[in-house]
Amino acid sequence: MELLAILLIGGAAGWLGSVIFKGSGMGLLGNIVIGIIGSVVGYWLLGKLHISLGSGVVGAILTGAVGAIVILFLLNLIFKGKGSGV
Repeated sequence: MELLAILLIGGAAGWLGSVIFKGSGMGLLGNIVIGIIGSVVGYWLLGKLHISLGSGVVGAILTGAVGAIVILFLLNLIFKGKGSGV
């Protein structure tokens, strides 16, 4: 049951991050992966800044979305620069 919750929260966080970032959608699996990794990044980053976005499911989704935005921003920096030098 926890795995299902992780997948749902990760998917929602990844989707929300991609909507806010205005990037191209990564599909369901991509959103789940970005959301789960984004949750780890978000909890670490917001913990370092002593910021809490709440508890429960909503807090987890918002924290994951913040982390997903950071990851999407970094991915955009890395892959956008590779195709524009030829």
